[in-house]
Amino acid sequence: MDQDNMSATFTVAVPAADVFAALADPRTHSAIDGTGWVREAVDPAPLSELGQVFRMDMYHPNHPDGDYRMANKIHVFEPERAIGWLPGMDKSGGHLAFGGWLWRYDLVPLGPSETEVTLTYDWSAVPQSIREHIQFPPFGPEHLSDSLRHLAELVRGG
Repeated sequence: MDQDNMSATFTVAVPAADVFAALADPRTHSAIDGTGWVREAVDPAPLSELGQVFRMDMYHPNHPDGDYRMANKIHVFEPERAIGWLPGMDKSGGHLAFGGWLWRYDLVPLGPSETEVTLTYDWSAVPQSIREHIQFPPFGPEHLSDSLRHLAELVRGG
């Protein structure tokens, strides 16, 4: 783990297209999540382009409301190669505010039916004003490994 990011890598015995399809489907994110914080997709449409926003219902016992909603903006979209998003919140007037952290999955085909997946969580752009209220990273590195294992189980069909 670097100072402001961490990543984990896992090899999945399925084609990169299948892995990417699972990651581009917000309905699968709760099954992939290693923390148990992600509940369900509010916007179930497949992720398909840079700038697309998708919302997820979340839960965290230390959040002031317990239940909350994240508005995620796609900042990396390379089919079968990489996908990533910036988590944020809806603010008044229809504006989105982002906290400075991001999620990214990089896929490397190792053959026709095997893919190396690297999951990166990066909080290097989080301003000090947010760091005063939220500890980064808000989870241990095992969350990334757990997420990749869940992804592998999902795309392998169980």
